[in-house]
Amino acid sequence: METPTMRQRFEEYIFGLQEEIITSFETLDPNAPKFKRDSWQRAHQGGKGVSGVFFAPPPTDASPGPQTVLEKAGVNISVVHGMLPPAAIKEMRADHSSIPYDEKTSLPFFAAGISLVVHPRSPHAPTVHANYRYFEISEKASEGEGTGKVVAWWFGGGSDLTPSYLYDEDARHFHTTLRNACNQHGSELYPVFKKWCDEYFYIVHRQETRGVGGLFFDDLSTEKHARLSDDIKRPRSSEEIFDFIKTVGNSFVPSYLPILERRMSMPSTDQQRRWQLLRRGRYVEFNLVYDRGTKFGLKTPSARIESILMSLPETARWEYMTDMGSDLESEEGRLIAVLKQPVDWVGLENLQS
Repeated sequence: METPTMRQRFEEYIFGLQEEIITSFETLDPNAPKFKRDSWQRAHQGGKGVSGVFFAPPPTDASPGPQTVLEKAGVNISVVHGMLPPAAIKEMRADHSSIPYDEKTSLPFFAAGISLVVHPRSPHAPTVHANYRYFEISEKASEGEGTGKVVAWWFGGGSDLTPSYLYDEDARHFHTTLRNACNQHGSELYPVFKKWCDEYFYIVHRQETRGVGGLFFDDLSTEKHARLSDDIKRPRSSEEIFDFIKTVGNSFVPSYLPILERRMSMPSTDQQRRWQLLRRGRYVEFNLVYDRGTKFGLKTPSARIESILMSLPETARWEYMTDMGSDLESEEGRLIAVLKQPVDWVGLENLQS
């Protein structure tokens, strides 16, 4: 019996994780509609996926709207392969010098990942995002071969929290859970990936972060890493990095579900709903203007647009020169202050314990 490849093992893992996460949300709100599982095949070039999407259709008459815990959510899997054009290869060689490049030749690629975004209905419950992925580039296969020799591979991912109303204990719980997962594989990982997350999820034109952060990392492989020192303890082999990915992936449910359970039934006002929709507008701005995954997906031939735009909230709001958040003594202003100056949430927990 042949040993499963990393492609096969990662694919098996993310499909299992998808089912675990969806089941957790369905168990939390058993009276809500089930997630819609939508299997798809990628046209022209190879690939497949399963989109697990939650939405509650609005009423067609004057009756009250849905009272579900979630307003919109997606837990999506994509497993795709095809040919990577020279321009993309040139860009990737900055972090992966082992990829051959001659300005003319395309190379086969494989990419698999799980990506999720959850937008709860309550303004007190934060939006959450997570993504874990594996990328592989190989030589062109010889005649009769299934796949060519792998010339570069790497893992990436992360998870981050985006509240409309800031509850310190929620941010501390989320970050502490992620820190504890990272520390099983090296104590230097969380500080580096937390800082990277704060830098990545930054809305330049607003001069604020999208939320209170979490983890963000990319290009984890055996090669030298631009953000990680060579002399620290960290996962280096494909097995070690895959184990790390599974540890942080498995930390999603315990990092987020307790927060959602605490906040989902809290009463809210029309003003709080207004602020939630304004913050969702910021979420849309980041995803459409800056997010690399969204931009890569929209540029990919035969891309599945519905799955790519799954991350967008069902409703959002923009106000010209809004005054909400300008009063630093208000709850809205307290959030803005943290988005302007990221906080060491784990360090804050240690100070208060």
